[in-house]
Amino acid sequence: MIVNEYIRKFEELGLGLFVHFGLYSVHGKGEWAYNRNISPEDYQTLTERFSPDPDWAQQLALVAKSAGCRYITLTTRHHDGYSLFDTCGLNTYDAPHAMGRDLVREFVDACREQGLIPFFYHTLLDWHEPSYRENFPEYLKYLRSSVELLCKNYGEIGGLWFDGMWDKKEADWEEDELYGLIRRYQPKAMIINNTGLSAGGKRGHKEIDALTFERGRPRRAEEDGEEKHLATEMCQVFANHWGYAARDFNFKSLPEILGDLCICRRHGANLLLNVGPMGNGKLRELDRAMLTTFGEWVEIHKEALYSARPTDIEVEGKEKEFLLRGDGCYYFFAYGLPMKANVNVELERERPEYQNCFSLPEKIKSVKWLDNGEPLSFVQEGERVTLTTAPQRYGEQLVIKVARIEI
Repeated sequence: MIVNEYIRKFEELGLGLFVHFGLYSVHGKGEWAYNRNISPEDYQTLTERFSPDPDWAQQLALVAKSAGCRYITLTTRHHDGYSLFDTCGLNTYDAPHAMGRDLVREFVDACREQGLIPFFYHTLLDWHEPSYRENFPEYLKYLRSSVELLCKNYGEIGGLWFDGMWDKKEADWEEDELYGLIRRYQPKAMIINNTGLSAGGKRGHKEIDALTFERGRPRRAEEDGEEKHLATEMCQVFANHWGYAARDFNFKSLPEILGDLCICRRHGANLLLNVGPMGNGKLRELDRAMLTTFGEWVEIHKEALYSARPTDIEVEGKEKEFLLRGDGCYYFFAYGLPMKANVNVELERERPEYQNCFSLPEKIKSVKWLDNGEPLSFVQEGERVTLTTAPQRYGEQLVIKVARIEI
């Protein structure tokens, strides 16, 4: 089996920020507004109001870095057909023609200033371009010409993330030509094609480098008989909409998002965590606060989150607890430890200790929590290990605690 180095490096990025940003951000009713709640004529007027703050990209990159993200995937063109990049004469429905600014250039420059890797989302379906409906072969030429601009004009990128092939399931999308074009210009770029909610984890064309899991639990790619190793990536959104929706209050809890990250890493998948900036390019306060607090947890546990690899070690009787393999160590993830407190303060009544049993062939030297360095007691008899965890001390509740097992 072929194991491409650029795919391995992608897996070690671990955490990315997905950014849905475009004309729909001004309208404030989600990224599908063109198709759902505004007339095409009124939608075109948004080009006159879409003018992000000059430092939108720098602020976005700073927030992504503080959240522990190592890459950002930006919607360079979404289903509404509006491009944030210079289409160089393919049409005039783009940011440079509307406002005299190449927003993709601003984004790429901001990413590189912060040491983040830029990825480009590009729609496959297109509600605005007539040829998508009227002359599909001509549309595919337009699509490839657009992607070629992204490949040529912004230096080395981390990858291209496509979405919308599910809109014409039976059509010939001429994937050989599309992916071959990318390989000519960006041989080390990840090629990702979202299978959508209906087919999460489905393998596609041989040039695809990662399986996608949209808002669904990831799993490791089955590799028996396959030609190359594939990465996996789950994308998740804080609320219901990917693009900014002013009246979407259905936010997930921070523990749920932390759980998504840990489940992803358990299976070797990356988490691509979405935000939808407002029309001025700023994040609403709750998005910013969630990312900042999320990043505080990531900073504490970062050594276990990026390069550590999945294992097949089972923790007896536990569905959530698991181990990752690091360099000369293992990492043990413990869920749901209650806080040590008076029964009138803490909802869950304190239990004195928790036994976690699993097998390791190596001899353990020590086990310590990553957050405070405190040792955990353990007994190792042959390969069988019994690791004891206790309630968290009052004043802390990390939701998921991680211990380093030194071998």
